[in-house]
This record gives sequence, C-alpha cells and structure tokens, in this order.
Amino acid sequence: MKINDLLEKASTSSFSLWLLNFVLLRNIPFNKPHRLKIKSISKNKVLIHYPYIKNNLNHLKGLHACGLATVSEYSTGLLLLNHLDPDKYRLIMKSLHMEYHYQGKTGATASFELDTDWIKKQVVDPLLSSDAVFVDCEVKVSDDNGNHLSTCSTKWQIKKWDKVKVKI
Repeated sequence: MKINDLLEKASTSSFSLWLLNFVLLRNIPFNKPHRLKIKSISKNKVLIHYPYIKNNLNHLKGLHACGLATVSEYSTGLLLLNHLDPDKYRLIMKSLHMEYHYQGKTGATASFELDTDWIKKQVVDPLLSSDAVFVDCEVKVSDDNGNHLSTCSTKWQIKKWDKVKVKI
C-alpha cells in the first residue's frame, strides 16, 4: 500500500490512522523514541501529538526545543506528502526557523493546515516552468492546556523527480 493511500484512509478510519502511526514509527526510526502520534489527518489539516515523556524532556523537565522542531517539521512534510505523490515529487527541507514562546510542561500538539488551491498555486503550477520551488510552511505548537509553545517556519524545496540531479 502506498503512503498516499494510507494517508487518505487515515482521515476516515481509526484503524487506518492507527496503522499509519504504526508504519511511520517503524519507517522513521529517528521519531520512534519520541512517540509522535498523528491524532488526525485530512487533506487540509494534520494534528500531531508530542507527549510529555522522559525522552522528550530537557534538563528543566520541560518539552525539549529540538523535539518541538521535529514535530513541527514532521507535520508539514506529512501534509505536503498528502497532496503530492512521493513517486512524482521530492521534498527536501531547506531551512527551519523556530520561535519559542512558552515552556511546555504537558504534552503538546502541532497543528498545520493548507489547501489544494495553495498546493496548485505554490507548487504544481510553478513547477510547470521551473525545476524547483521553495515553499514556506508555518506550524503552531500548543500544549495540552492551550498555551502557545512555539511557532515554526519550515522552508521546503520541491522538485519533480525527473529534474533531480544526482552526483555519482
């Protein structure tokens, strides 16, 4: 089963959402100890939970800044993949900028939204006349009490695979 099929099914089926989380935790081993969990995903929005567990805490017993960056980047990449076929498009993170507003002392949730029109205007149409596009995605992370913990701006480079040049 392709990732796009699983992403689509996960929006309407709790079993498919569980399966998506299971597959992603095993195929992205870096994220496994952090137990990132997709709470919901649709074509336009994703919510990913970052739990308040020992592996995710800093020396002050607050949520680790790098973990907040990871859950932010993960949410944007996942939703972009929900719109763009990974067999046709390559996504690479160009830059990531974080602003921290509040120390997390509970679990947290990253929320990211985009729509099909945005993808068409910012990615698909420009790639008709360009080899690559760069898109900025902004994610807000809030703790379980509703406090705004961080804002992340991730810049992605997106190319069609036939435009990717690889040195051998």
